[in-house]
Amino acid sequence: MTRAEPLIAERAEPLVEPRAELTGAPRSTTSALTQWWVLTTRAVVPTLRNGELVTQVAASIMFTVGFYIPLKHFMGVYARDMSSYAQYLMPLIALQAVSFAAISGGFRSATDSVAGINRRFRSMPIPRAVPMAARMSASMYRCAVALVLSIVCGYVIGFRFYGGVGHTAGFCLLVLLVGAALGFLGDFIGAASRNPDATTHLMMLPQLVFGLLSVGVQPVQRFPTWIQGFVRDQAISQFVFALRALAGDTTPAAGVVSWSVVGPAVAWAVGMIAVLVPLYLLVVVRRVG
Repeated sequence: MTRAEPLIAERAEPLVEPRAELTGAPRSTTSALTQWWVLTTRAVVPTLRNGELVTQVAASIMFTVGFYIPLKHFMGVYARDMSSYAQYLMPLIALQAVSFAAISGGFRSATDSVAGINRRFRSMPIPRAVPMAARMSASMYRCAVALVLSIVCGYVIGFRFYGGVGHTAGFCLLVLLVGAALGFLGDFIGAASRNPDATTHLMMLPQLVFGLLSVGVQPVQRFPTWIQGFVRDQAISQFVFALRALAGDTTPAAGVVSWSVVGPAVAWAVGMIAVLVPLYLLVVVRRVG
C-alpha cells in the first residue's frame, strides 16, 4: 500500500448508511396514532369546504319535512296515544339522518378503492386497521353532525326529551352506535363494489324501504297481518322502539326503558358490526392482493 492509500481509506465514507435493523439503532417511524390522525384529518377537512356540511343540513331538513308534513295528518291519528306525532316520528328522522351520513362514508370507501388508495396504503408502513379506523372516525364525525341537526329539526316540529339526562345521553349514544354499524356497512359495500354511484344506491334504497316498513311511521297494527311480524322484529323497528323509550313522552305510550326494550336494538347494532368488520377486512385483503 502506498502512502496515499491510508489517507484515502481514512477519509472514505460509506455511500449508504447501514440499516437500522443491522446496527441496532432505533428506526424513525410514525406512530399508528399519528397516522390515524393524519388520515382522519384527510377525510374530515374537505367536508368543511366542499359543501358536504351544507348537504348534511339540507338532508336533515329534507328528512324532517318529507316525513312530518305529509304523514302528520294521515298517520298522526294512529299515534294519538303519544303527545304528538313529532314525538312518535323523531327516532326515524334521527336514524335516516345518520344513514345519510353513513352513505357518505361508503362513497369515500368506494372512491379510495377505485383510486388505488387502499393498495398504496398496503405498500406503506401503515397498520392495516389504521385506514379503516380513520374512515370510521370521519364517519362518526358525520353521524354526530347529523344527530345534532336532526335533534334541532325535531325541536322545531315539537319533539322534546322527557327522560332526563341519562336517557337523553342513551338516546344519542344508541343513534351513534347505529351510525357506526351503518358506517361499517358503507365501508364494506364501498370496498366490495368499487363503484361510488352503486354504493349510494345500494345503501339508500334498502334503508328507505326498511324505514317505511317499520314502526317509525305508524304502529305495527296498521300494517297487513301477513307482514306485521317482519315489521315488528326488523332492525329499524327495534331501534325505533328503544329510541322512543329513551326520548320519553308526557304519556306512557313511549314505553319503559328496560333491557327488554333497549337490548334488541343494541344486539342488532353490535351484531352488524361483528359481522361486517371481518367481511370488510377479507374484501380489502383480496382486492389489494
